[in-house]
Amino acid sequence: MSVKTVQQNSVPLKEENEVSTRRAILTVGFIFLVSLTSLFYVYMSFPDLEEEEKKHIKLPFHIEDAKNLGGVLERYKDLYYIQVLAGVFITYIFLQTFAIPGSIFLSILSGFLFPFPVALFLVCCCSALGATLCYLLSSLLGRKILYKYFPDKAREWSMMVTKHHDNLLNYMLFLRMTPLLPNWFINLASPVIGVPIIPFLIGTFFGVAPPSFVAIQAGQTLHKLTSSSDAWSWTSFIILCIFALLSLVPVIFKQKFKQKFE
Repeated sequence: MSVKTVQQNSVPLKEENEVSTRRAILTVGFIFLVSLTSLFYVYMSFPDLEEEEKKHIKLPFHIEDAKNLGGVLERYKDLYYIQVLAGVFITYIFLQTFAIPGSIFLSILSGFLFPFPVALFLVCCCSALGATLCYLLSSLLGRKILYKYFPDKAREWSMMVTKHHDNLLNYMLFLRMTPLLPNWFINLASPVIGVPIIPFLIGTFFGVAPPSFVAIQAGQTLHKLTSSSDAWSWTSFIILCIFALLSLVPVIFKQKFKQKFE
């Protein structure tokens, strides 16, 4: 094949990649606008707020934001329970979908506003749904971004996925329970390096439960917190480590069993 022929074939391929990237960007932009519209709808369905209250209705990016937002929502929770619940639900999914920091404060806020079982189920559902949407967005656009900014981590984790393909659910549980990799990185990297969506979804739902347990419990004393780190203690850290190690026990037994009968 001549050099001229190769160059001619590469032109359509380049144009096809540009079109694919453009469609992916438009899709992400569309989903972002739909999410913002949903947030705006929930806000407009809320009762008329006083001027002092309106300034506290915003995404919580530190503990004071969570305290102020919790104070406002608590006043209206009984009469507008569905709106408050929907507001937390949509906002949490929005933050998770677009890898925006602040979901830890919504976990704490959920523990403050709702009974513990409701808050835990809410946070696990929001984490799983938001992370899965982030997974789907990353499958459209994430490969170029991930390998451009985190090439070493991407290659390292891709090798781990290939090596432990039969135990991905256990490893997903382990990663969600430990701070080895940030959740936003796991969400963006998983589709790029070949983690199937089912173990990703299930592993996220159950994997975020132990750390969410700690955050929700801390939310019951929201007004006493001075930072999100106050939610953690050595006891909670040790418990999380135990849960994380337990998630790998089936993998260890499977490997031992396999070695014994090979």
